[in-house]
Amino acid sequence: MIGGIDPIIHVPKRLAAMAILANAPSASFRFLRDHLGLSESDLSKQMSTLESAGYVKSIKDGHGRGGSTTYRMTAEGEQAYRSHCAALRALLDGPGA
Repeated sequence: MIGGIDPIIHVPKRLAAMAILANAPSASFRFLRDHLGLSESDLSKQMSTLESAGYVKSIKDGHGRGGSTTYRMTAEGEQAYRSHCAALRALLDGPGA
C-alpha cells in the first residue's frame, strides 16, 4: 500500500459504501443501491469484494424476492477505513502539513 492507502477501499464505489457504513450501524442493500446510484449487479460485486476482505458482513433475511440483505462494517473494516482516510488526508495535506 502506498502511504497507507488501501487499494480495496480506494475504489470510489467501495469508498462511498464504506463511508455510509462508517456513519450508521448498518445499511440495507436497497439503501446503498439508491444512495450510491449503482445497479444491483454492480453493488453486489462491490459489496462482495468488501466482504471477502473482511471489511463488511452481510446479514440475509429471507429468500428470493421477499428477502433482504443488510450490511454492517466489521471492526477490521472500521480500522481499515479510518487508516485509509488518514492516509488520504496526509496525501492531500502534502508534506510538512
